[in-house]
Amino acid sequence: MTDQRHHAPATLRNRDPILDVLRGVLPTTGLVLEIASGSGEHVLHFAQNLPGLTFQPSDPSPAALASISAWMASVDLPNIRAPMALDAATWPWPVTAADAFVCINMIHISPWASTEGLMRGAAALLQPGAPLYLYGPYRRAGVATASSNEAFDLDLKARNPAWGLRDLAEVAALAGREGFSGPEVTEMPSNNLSVVFRRR
Repeated sequence: MTDQRHHAPATLRNRDPILDVLRGVLPTTGLVLEIASGSGEHVLHFAQNLPGLTFQPSDPSPAALASISAWMASVDLPNIRAPMALDAATWPWPVTAADAFVCINMIHISPWASTEGLMRGAAALLQPGAPLYLYGPYRRAGVATASSNEAFDLDLKARNPAWGLRDLAEVAALAGREGFSGPEVTEMPSNNLSVVFRRR
């Protein structure tokens, strides 16, 4: 039988630093909606370490959904729901409420319409004060972009012209138009950022 679990090498490097930030961002109880869950390795790690929360993974890719399901089948975690097919750019979504959002490494590997949809969906589902957590590489005014991120940006655009590193100020402006606070930024390993917006 073919193992449908996908492995994202970066996950092993970044999951604990991300978890450290999430401990101070997420509520102690409630439903966390993860957008673009990918392989499912992140959500599995978070659910194992944050048992008071319920996690709802999602992804538009059938292969990703199969990987998430396969990872879930390998452990006994009652606080992860079955993954749902969800394309951030397409509204309405198959979920009506959440207490927090987590979105890791999507914004630069998707068209801008996906970021617009993410912000619109988070604004519709989150209550005032609730967090929208983003992780990934960004461009920032006045901050030199690491050479590794510049190379990554060129690679992304070669794969799909609609992809690429986003300007954090543009993401923050979009979030602000949808009713979110300014970003709380935490420097992360490998020239990535944790960015938290809160629903106003």
